[in-house]
Amino acid sequence: MAKPTTLKIKLVSTEGTGSYYVTKKNPRTQTEKLKMRKYDPKLRRHVEFREDKIK
Repeated sequence: MAKPTTLKIKLVSTEGTGSYYVTKKNPRTQTEKLKMRKYDPKLRRHVEFREDKIK
């Protein structure tokens, strides 16, 4: 069976609230860690989320 090209990753809030999003990433084209500004529902504002492994 072939390995899938996309990996599931977790985007964790940098503010330490514990909020996270789950998304996919192609590690062949995007080699650096993913950073995005997304909505944190616990803080009720947009903050930076960084890539982390799903455990």
